[in-house]
Amino acid sequence: MAFRNLQRTGDQALVREINLSLILDSLRKNAPQSRAALADLTGLNKTTVSSLIRELIDRNFVREVGLKSGSTGRPGRLLDLNPAAGYIVTCEIGVDFISILCTDFAPEIIWRHHENIKPEMGQQLILDHVLALLIQAEAEGAATGGSLLGVAVGVPGLVDQTSGILLFAPNLAWKDVPLRKVLEESFDAPIIVDNEARMAALGEHYFGAAAGYDEVLYISVGVGLGGGIVHNGRMFRGASGTGTEFGHMTMDPDGEPCNCGNRGCWETQVSQSALFRFVGEALNGRKNGSALADISALTVQKIVDAADSGDKVALSALNKVGHNLGIGIASLVNALNPKLVVFGGVLSLGSDYLLPVVEEELEKRALSWNRRASRVVSAHHGIDACVIGGVATVYQAILVDPGRIRTQMI
Repeated sequence: MAFRNLQRTGDQALVREINLSLILDSLRKNAPQSRAALADLTGLNKTTVSSLIRELIDRNFVREVGLKSGSTGRPGRLLDLNPAAGYIVTCEIGVDFISILCTDFAPEIIWRHHENIKPEMGQQLILDHVLALLIQAEAEGAATGGSLLGVAVGVPGLVDQTSGILLFAPNLAWKDVPLRKVLEESFDAPIIVDNEARMAALGEHYFGAAAGYDEVLYISVGVGLGGGIVHNGRMFRGASGTGTEFGHMTMDPDGEPCNCGNRGCWETQVSQSALFRFVGEALNGRKNGSALADISALTVQKIVDAADSGDKVALSALNKVGHNLGIGIASLVNALNPKLVVFGGVLSLGSDYLLPVVEEELEKRALSWNRRASRVVSAHHGIDACVIGGVATVYQAILVDPGRIRTQMI
């Protein structure tokens, strides 16, 4: 009998947490809303909604923002997510950059920082610098008077979700880095470490181009190529949590060597370095006739600017990357049948040139049924998709388990 009572208590607690997350998610998507409207949106009865709202207001996640206008009878009080619930710190460690963001719960940006780095600095110096920047971001958030709700870090590699260990980042040459443990020594809040492309996919699903889509393929291209899948509105991770490494699909068995140890991976054909390589091939002795003659000074933005001016070398290189990108996306569209394909990362700066070529490849290579179901768009947040995704990752942790997060009580 005691066991049955314990089980019933556990079930009731679980149902309560699920219902709290339903309310929070409905407000995230549809605020401001009255209690009666939330009852309609969630299917919960009004008494339950009122009780849950009272709890969320007590926890400082939700606030009343005024009265519903134009209603008959007693006007309902409108509710919204409370920006003062606390602040979120998020970071992307790229191969050649660090990006940091601090937002409130709205989420509105409190502080941001982006800087280029050199991988030759080495793992320890880079991690020390990242930690210093995260501490600075936390200080900026704390100055608003709120509590730290969570820290999310996106990295270009495989992450063990149980331990928070970065198992392997081939383009950084990092292995077995205990990132979560390092961060837990400095921050008293939930710490989330994940692959940067998966984090970006969630960011675009919550706040960007994929909002409202539950079947999404995200492709991120920079120094490497990563991906993410949103399935039924949730992130897909695979059996060991290290799935969606699309950049390491073999596209040419005899192709360029990849930093992962294989040859001919997709990212050797579609990446920043591949674009630079194609520029070099396209020059082919025409260095005096191109704005891109100085190979050592290339950036993606310079190549896009040259293409805007009609530079044939830039146009040729972008066309080749677009062709290779389209072939891979067509294969993934056939395999996964997504409703939306979102293209992000630094190469998305060239979307105006790349996506038309991708569309051509899809028309040629994707099965017509899958092709008709899929749209291809640029990431709304571009190169910021991962740090925005860090905010979404903390949001999701709160939605799944609001009781886990401590907020500043007022």
